[in-house]
Amino acid sequence: VAALLCAAFGGDAEARLVRDLRRDGDLLLALVAEDAGGIVGYIAFSPVVGLGMSAAALAPLAVLPERQRGGIGLTLVERGLAWLAGEGLRLVFVLGDPAYYSRFGFAAGTAWPFRTPYDGPHQLARWLAEPARAGGHATYARAFACLG
Repeated sequence: VAALLCAAFGGDAEARLVRDLRRDGDLLLALVAEDAGGIVGYIAFSPVVGLGMSAAALAPLAVLPERQRGGIGLTLVERGLAWLAGEGLRLVFVLGDPAYYSRFGFAAGTAWPFRTPYDGPHQLARWLAEPARAGGHATYARAFACLG
């Protein structure tokens, strides 16, 4: 997984993030996509607290550069969100490209009522259940501090 993350992001920050999330017990869900050659995709979700509801952060999502645009990321996101919804989580945040993540229902407008360390046009959120009264300060897992 670390090699995949380094290849996909061109550095080791995301590999360190996943290592630290795992070390701290803060991985709610991690999925891999494999083929005969090994791991070609990865997605992780970690808890977001402080909102009075169960929420998660999607990070990171990675696909080997030579395998991108083939549906691997799409499948990982869809399966991850379905699992989280089945577990009763209400809201998921992601910091990413709105053009990519909007296909999954993520929107900046959903994230705006919440304060996060990553506020801005690329901070997106998606309700997994009926929207609740929105607001509060979202606290990410401690491992995210290394990205600061």
